[in-house]
Amino acid sequence: MDNLKTTIFIHTALWQQILENIWRVVPEEGCGFVAGTGLESCVVLPVTNQLHSPVRFIMAPLEQLKAMLWIEENGMDTVAIYHSHPKGPAVPSPTDLAEFAYPDAICLIVSPLTAGQIWHIRGFRIIDAQYEELSITLGV
Repeated sequence: MDNLKTTIFIHTALWQQILENIWRVVPEEGCGFVAGTGLESCVVLPVTNQLHSPVRFIMAPLEQLKAMLWIEENGMDTVAIYHSHPKGPAVPSPTDLAEFAYPDAICLIVSPLTAGQIWHIRGFRIIDAQYEELSITLGV
């Protein structure tokens, strides 16, 4: 992997939407899309984790399709695919690396810093089952 120094920008309101989705499904992994233009986020589209699992996610196929069509119909790109790791780790798991199928999208992982009360977000570019961390800027 090359050493691209890329920063993804996530609006504070969208970060709050991601957190709300994560809190609604804890202890399960939450998941969804972040759409926008370039590496700037514009909208969050939560999708149900079909597995309802605390250690793995698969997006509900119909919801995933609807989200992807909405992104395309609104002239946006899939900036990122997010999911939570309620019990860690804060990096892509071996399953994430093996199954991530969208190399043009960023993989966002939301995980707790301490006992699940404070959450943080990290971004990764995943290509050929390897990852590189990206910078994330949260702001208005």
